Amino acid sequence: MRPNRIILIRHAESEGNVDRSNYYTTPDFAIEITKKGKEQSFNAAQEISEIIRNESVYAYVSPYYRTRQTFNAIHSIIEENITSAIEDPRLREQDWGHLRHPDINTKMMSEWKSYSPFYYRVEDGESGADVYNRISTFLETMHRDFRKPNYPENCLIVTHGLTLRLFLMRWFHWTVEEFENTANPRNCQIIVLNRGDDDRYTL
Repeated sequence: MRPNRIILIRHAESEGNVDRSNYYTTPDFAIEITKKGKEQSFNAAQEISEIIRNESVYAYVSPYYRTRQTFNAIHSIIEENITSAIEDPRLREQDWGHLRHPDINTKMMSEWKSYSPFYYRVEDGESGADVYNRISTFLETMHRDFRKPNYPENCLIVTHGLTLRLFLMRWFHWTVEEFENTANPRNCQIIVLNRGDDDRYTL
């Protein structure tokens, strides 16, 4: 039985969202959420609680600090609902390479936008297409989990903005142009895929 909902959420506001120069001194995976991000996390947790009420949840979480911190806040509110919580590195953010000076990052971001957010491969990093491929293998795992006996009524995925968009692209078979014409969700924005009577999901 497929879950009633697939709930996707982008991590809370991070130090990198506030000041991109943090990526020059702190590895991407170690960027943490801000004080505002903590408030966003708890507000999102309350919203998720209202959506699922007393239903069970199976959670998949990116292992980056900011996603784990976001999930920890959510977990503190809906702990009784969560049956399992799995960290999956395939849900991590697009790899942007190693520590770089902010000026180099600014130039790279300009090239990324003008060339193609989907096809542009970052030096020592990934392209959007690379993330799409690992999301495809994650979906295979998720669908196998769906077939397990007594799979929970909700699937929760805590991830990153671009990764979330690529999940939706893969799930709904968007074209590259459709993907590139969408924007990343806001920090802690919740996106819900609801299962209909025909067993198909709609946004």
